[in-house]
Amino acid sequence: MKKTSKNKSSLYIFFDTIGNLSNFTMQFFKDFLLPPYEIDVIKKHMYDLGVKTFPIVSVTGFIIGFVLALQSEPVLRRFGAEAFLPAMVSISVVRELGPVLTAIIFAGRVSSGIGAEIASMRITEQIDAMELSAIDPYKYLVVTRVIATTLILPLLTMYVIIIALIGCYIAILLSTPTSVVYYITAVQEALTFQDLIPGVAKTFVFGFIVGIVGSFKGYYATKGTEGVGIASTSAVVLSSLLILIFDAILVKITLVVWAM
Repeated sequence: MKKTSKNKSSLYIFFDTIGNLSNFTMQFFKDFLLPPYEIDVIKKHMYDLGVKTFPIVSVTGFIIGFVLALQSEPVLRRFGAEAFLPAMVSISVVRELGPVLTAIIFAGRVSSGIGAEIASMRITEQIDAMELSAIDPYKYLVVTRVIATTLILPLLTMYVIIIALIGCYIAILLSTPTSVVYYITAVQEALTFQDLIPGVAKTFVFGFIVGIVGSFKGYYATKGTEGVGIASTSAVVLSSLLILIFDAILVKITLVVWAM
């Protein structure tokens, strides 16, 4: 009986969180087009949340392409199809691996940071002070960060895709001498806009998820300093889970649309 009660409690908490997050998201769509637009603040967040993420996503992108090529080359060689390695890796990276893994890494660094930063402001009553000063804390703290994450993640994804393809080429060179021109030609022939557009477009959704979840967890943080850690951890978990769920949904929608 205790186990059942615990399961119900966890299920209730999950759906309660989703409901509150939905209301939090609706407030964003009500506020983000209203002045003031805080362009300078958005630029600052894009630098802090995006540009400073380049080192870790660079390593991630290189490893994606390098390891995928190393693992796939022996399998393709069994069937005499190693010539298709650049095409296989490029399609896999552009369609799925690049966008999703970049979003997960982005969530791990950025969503936790947003959650911890806003949570600390909530705990130290800085948000209450902003309200007393006639400053809309939601507009200044949440909207600007969500816009920044939504815009910066697609740029990071395209960068990761390029780095991954470079990693793939280096992996191929370790086993078979291949000219750069041949490799680039093979990649170009394999990829189409039907591969690139959906892969990059869905990262706008992923970036939005990272920003809104991190802000949500931080904005409603409680329990003093302990709440900062809880907000940071739960922001990463929830944003990563939603990224995977929405990825499955968007992939299905893309397949249906292209089939029409």
